[in-house]
Amino acid sequence: MSGANDSYDPKQVSALSPESLAEASDAALAALAAAADLEALHDAEVAHIGDRSPLALARREMGALPPSARSDAGKRLNLARTAVADAHAAREAELRAERDARVLVEETVDVTLPWDRARLGARHPLTTLQERIADVFVAMGYAVAEGPELEAEWFNFDALNIGVDHPARSMMDTFFIQAADGSPDSGLVMRTHTSPVQARTMLTSTPPIYVICPGRTYRTDELDATHTPVFHQVEGLVIDEGITMGHLKGTLDHFAQSMFGTEVVTRLRPSYFPFTEPSAEVDLRCFVCHGDSVGHPERPCRTCSSEGWIEWGGCGMVNPRVLIACGIDPDRYQGFAFGMGIERTMMFRNSAEDMRDMVEGDVRFTLAFGMEA
Repeated sequence: MSGANDSYDPKQVSALSPESLAEASDAALAALAAAADLEALHDAEVAHIGDRSPLALARREMGALPPSARSDAGKRLNLARTAVADAHAAREAELRAERDARVLVEETVDVTLPWDRARLGARHPLTTLQERIADVFVAMGYAVAEGPELEAEWFNFDALNIGVDHPARSMMDTFFIQAADGSPDSGLVMRTHTSPVQARTMLTSTPPIYVICPGRTYRTDELDATHTPVFHQVEGLVIDEGITMGHLKGTLDHFAQSMFGTEVVTRLRPSYFPFTEPSAEVDLRCFVCHGDSVGHPERPCRTCSSEGWIEWGGCGMVNPRVLIACGIDPDRYQGFAFGMGIERTMMFRNSAEDMRDMVEGDVRFTLAFGMEA
């Protein structure tokens, strides 16, 4: 079959006979019509239209025909190939339409369903409360000061009248930072309070000074319902001429009323802090029993342990030693300072009973506080 000849044997080119072409065409049309999906249609295409299909092999025999026979054979072959190609295109269109209709049903999206089921995150209530406290004091003319959490021992202790041998230095439960050479004396600590920010402010500012210092602090406490090794404080500092304990009491009363309502009652209870003199603890009248549980064991109060008061924080007049260490003349200027835990404030304000809830990152706890308007 290498070339054409005038006298040829029809058996040699039987694939081009009308019967063979009709048989191949019918088989192809039947296979295409029987294809149930696009994958089956592809298999039928390879078998009946591809390079090794009967019609493709028949086309290769055209060269073995004499010129007089090629015209008729070519017409028959082209008609068969066209019919099969048209049938394939039509069946492919049908199967694609069926597939698209099925996908629309199987993968449909009901746009009438609630769109807000995927909850967004929420700001942590400690963050929003810290900002609310800042707003209270900014409205009174205070500035907000910040400082490093990895602090020099001098700022954390010495500048605040807490010497090397002072018992309060060991009572702070401090995280001491190891030096690069492995020695424990690096001179750095994780700050145990935000008071170092007060010292830094006094060293870099000229009185009058009115600042609050909110921030994260660290102590080696075990995590339980009322303690955490990482907590937040807000401390206030005022340095000016003629400052008295009366100014301190009025400031704390306004702060407490902004946090807990105008009905809250405060008191100052004598205490001791190295950096203030005189010093006091700030107590709030129990907002659950209002003091009625005192002396009445038949109706105890879990919130205040039937004492009638709840400790909120510490305060006092700035110790002259602290003023001198920070370069301020104690004969001209006086001041007061106070410090409250933000976690404790939130527990009192929102009746949060377990401090562990504040650090576990459960959005169900956070969402309940909203945006803290």
